[in-house]
Amino acid sequence: MAEANTVDLVLTDPPFAIDFEAQRSNYNRKGSRVLSGYAEIHREAYLEFSRSWIREAARLLKPSGSMFIFSGYNNLKDILIAIDEQGLETVNHIIWRYQFGVATRRKFVTSHYHVLYVCKDDKQRRFYRSARFDKNETKANGGSLRYEDMEDVWSIPREYWTGRIKTPTKLPGEIIRKILAYTTQPGDLVLDPFLGSGQTAVVSKLEGRRFAGFEVVEKYFNFAKQRLESGRYLIDAKVEVGSSRDSKEVRTIPGLELG
Repeated sequence: MAEANTVDLVLTDPPFAIDFEAQRSNYNRKGSRVLSGYAEIHREAYLEFSRSWIREAARLLKPSGSMFIFSGYNNLKDILIAIDEQGLETVNHIIWRYQFGVATRRKFVTSHYHVLYVCKDDKQRRFYRSARFDKNETKANGGSLRYEDMEDVWSIPREYWTGRIKTPTKLPGEIIRKILAYTTQPGDLVLDPFLGSGQTAVVSKLEGRRFAGFEVVEKYFNFAKQRLESGRYLIDAKVEVGSSRDSKEVRTIPGLELG
């Protein structure tokens, strides 16, 4: 078992338990370029699932560290219950607004995620408010760039990986870089319990942070490992990735040597 209080940042986008159709050709993508094997959670099991992984993540997190959890609205309450049961403190409830959602007929289009920013000890928690903008930096209209960047509604576009291999869900690199800048320093350890495409690990490596991650889908694990070892952010669709066999065995990337 990993030692407690060793992780500086937990940054993760767990399954949402919404019967996600991973190969569906939405968001202007071709299903043939999306790696199969997405491991969804049954709705009935989602509260216990959330309790289990958040309990372990909280154990690993340093008192000075931070945790960012991405969630849709459907089962957000289960994550909030699990956070409260672990005694974690909510720092911010951030809304990430992206540029488009899935078309709907009988309701408003959902084009945002919830980002829960929590910690173990708010007094010890580190936050680097000048990491991206100095207090004197201004926009063309005279407004403060730092103030705008620190608001709790983030407008960050999804990334288009046209013609490239991808997993069904991935965070844009910009949102990861923003979180890393405000809450970590070079050399800090970043954990993603749901590694997926390896996006958190890849961006952490590019930003000089150490990283660790877990993934149950063999294809996704191999894809993340390939990105990390090759130093390539994007993998061309013609490149062979991983194995065709999916597995529930947890695979671990404890961090490769930074190049």
